[in-house]
Amino acid sequence: MVKSHGLHHINLNVADVGRALKFYQQAFGLEVAFWEGKTMVFLHSPGARDTITLCQAKEGEPIGGGGVSHFGFSLDKGGLEGAVAQVEQAGGKLLSRGKHGGRFPYAYVADPDGYVIELGNG
Repeated sequence: MVKSHGLHHINLNVADVGRALKFYQQAFGLEVAFWEGKTMVFLHSPGARDTITLCQAKEGEPIGGGGVSHFGFSLDKGGLEGAVAQVEQAGGKLLSRGKHGGRFPYAYVADPDGYVIELGNG
C-alpha cells in the first residue's frame, strides 16, 4: 500500500490565467512559486507546503465546477469574516455560510471562474 503524505496540489483550469492569479493573490495572499511557460503558474501559501496550479484552459476544456465540488482553506480562529470580505474585494462572491455540526463556522465562496472554495477555522 502506498502511504500518502497529504494532498500535494490541485490544478485548476481557468478562463484567464492572469485574472485568476490576481484573484488568488488578493483573496488568499498566495505567492508565485514559478511559471511553466506562459499558461501555467504554481502558487503556494506563504510558509506552507500546499500548491495550487492555475492553468489556462484550452478551447472547450471545462472550468469552474467541471467535476471539482470544492476545496478549502484553513483560517486562523476569528478570521472568517475578514476572509469573506477579502474574497469579495478580490472579485469573488459569497455563496453561503453556516456552522458544521452547529459549532464550526464556515463560508463557501466562489472565485471568478466558479470554483467553490470553503473557508473555515482550522
